[in-house]
Amino acid sequence: MDIVGKEAISVDVGQRLRALREERGVSMRSLARRSGLSANALSMIERNLTSPSVSTLNKLAAAMEVPITAFFRQEPDRSNIVFRKASERTRVPFMRGIWEGLGGEYFTGRVEAFLLTLENGGSSGPNGMLHTGHEFVFCLRGTLDYDIEGQHYLLEAGDSLIFAAQLNHRWRNPGPTVVNAIILISGFDESERPGEFHLASTGGEDPFVPEI
Repeated sequence: MDIVGKEAISVDVGQRLRALREERGVSMRSLARRSGLSANALSMIERNLTSPSVSTLNKLAAAMEVPITAFFRQEPDRSNIVFRKASERTRVPFMRGIWEGLGGEYFTGRVEAFLLTLENGGSSGPNGMLHTGHEFVFCLRGTLDYDIEGQHYLLEAGDSLIFAAQLNHRWRNPGPTVVNAIILISGFDESERPGEFHLASTGGEDPFVPEI
């Protein structure tokens, strides 16, 4: 049984762009139209003849409705034992929050675990998300509001929540202090990466008002 080591994995952004485009059945011409980029520029990126800027990647991510992190998704050899030092976590910052992977991206099973940190007003965005599997939430600190199909659940330190993840859901920090929560997603379809659903819509303050 192998234990995943520390070595970083080089990501081919051009190859990832082509794979994401083909997974979604989007032609280069269609992606060019949606993103505002030229088909020639897209071709050069996919062939690694030029390196895209962060701004360009943001345009492409929005056009394909994926988080920008999808371009850097690692496809490492997976293991049935994964040990991660705190300093080795994958950290994805977004407005008023940080999403940290806890090793699920390296695990052979259908389990993804994350540490969510949210400042006041931080949220998953104005749109809900849904995916296969089951979702478990454990609030470590602060107050976390989970909206599931319009029903609000207010989690405080020590509170937990489990639900079927195909129900439309979103989350936000309505309180004055920072929130830390563990989110564990299991039993999802092999083709899905549910963590990316959560990251796809994070964009800052969420206008929804809890009806609690």
